Amino acid sequence: MSDFKKFKEIEDRLFTAVIGDVLDVLGYRNQFLPQPIKPLVPGKKLIGRAMTVLEADYPAGSGRGPLSDRPFGLLFEALDDLKEGEIYIATGASFDYALWGGLMTTRATYLKAAGAILNGFIRDCDEIKSLEFSVFSRGSYAQDQGVRGKVVDYRVPISIEGVLVHSGDLIVADDEGVIIIPAQVEDEAIAAALEKVSTENEVAKAIRQGMSTTEAFETFGVM
Repeated sequence: MSDFKKFKEIEDRLFTAVIGDVLDVLGYRNQFLPQPIKPLVPGKKLIGRAMTVLEADYPAGSGRGPLSDRPFGLLFEALDDLKEGEIYIATGASFDYALWGGLMTTRATYLKAAGAILNGFIRDCDEIKSLEFSVFSRGSYAQDQGVRGKVVDYRVPISIEGVLVHSGDLIVADDEGVIIIPAQVEDEAIAAALEKVSTENEVAKAIRQGMSTTEAFETFGVM
């Protein structure tokens, strides 16, 4: 199945809770990013492939590394490398400054990226909203990254509170969470989630008709 068809089916029929349930059954029980990461605009669902970005605190001053004299480090290269349907997902910095803003959104929108997920803060919220770009973060904070941190690498594995993310991993995000679907079980997880949704619809129908929850679970095996 092409990504276009897969993403459309996820958008129309699935949600993070049911995907998390099937990943639990498959043995992948730590796939949700931290709970404080929420959409800038409630009700937004975000689906796409991860483009991972590694950040680091880098206080102003001289240094010996190749990025010491480069404000923002490799941020511009990482942003310009975004592909259609990808999600810019960044971590590694402290919570002392914003990792995403309005001009970054303008560029990502032009590149037809799907959205951005920040394990940290964003700024220029009104501008982002006006561009109707889907962003998930820990909230807003206007303090700038330029003299405080840098992007040190991108398209490398990153870890967000123990959740490993590789470039190309499928991400689904909604009001209830952000979940990373490992590539090795992606198709299996999606198929199982679609089946579970269908079964849950049957359970709901049975309960509305008077079946007890105990009998429903014994009959259908889901709840």
